[in-house]
Amino acid sequence: MDMGRESRWEKDAMTVEIVFALVTAAVLAAVIFAAAWCAVLALGLSGSAERGVLVAGALLGAVAGVWRLVRVLSRFDGQRRTGR
Repeated sequence: MDMGRESRWEKDAMTVEIVFALVTAAVLAAVIFAAAWCAVLALGLSGSAERGVLVAGALLGAVAGVWRLVRVLSRFDGQRRTGR
């Protein structure tokens, strides 16, 4: 009977960790893109320079978001496998 509860607790913990990873990855990506956007506004860029900085910010944000997602989930999986 306890095994069922542990299994449910593990599923709940996994769900919380996945949501945490997704939210923090999205926030990190948004912050990086916002920094690129602020740089465009502060420097007064326009045309292709503006577009280039915004595309670079979007790409860096996406890469950082994926890195954060993978890092959080792999750390959680490692802790789960060792039983911590």
